Amino acid sequence: QVQLIESGGGLVQAGGPLILSCAASGRIFSNIAMGWFRHAPGKEREFVTTINWSDGNTLYADSVKGRFTITTDNAKNTVFLQMNSLKPEDTAVYYCAAGRLTLAYASLYDYWGQGTQVTVSS
Repeated sequence: QVQLIESGGGLVQAGGPLILSCAASGRIFSNIAMGWFRHAPGKEREFVTTINWSDGNTLYADSVKGRFTITTDNAKNTVFLQMNSLKPEDTAVYYCAAGRLTLAYASLYDYWGQGTQVTVSS
């Protein structure tokens, strides 16, 4: 089992930054991809970004490329999502997930956090 706990969500003005954290515990080495997804009201769950815990390879959704950065602190088993130049359309609940492959498909992620709300005001 893998436990994931997100933190860092909140209210931010458009154009501002925000950092989300995801602390992982349990059998994390059986899952090598750490991803972020988001779910806005009335919309489908959306892939944001993912990183390979071992080699650091990353993948980003086009909508966040150049604005968001995913990193890891392997010593602390923590994944970070640095979000810059935030837009109102980035408003959503953001979920951290642990999976088997560094891809954008939610079905490949076996464990999910409880989510953290990010609200971007215009």
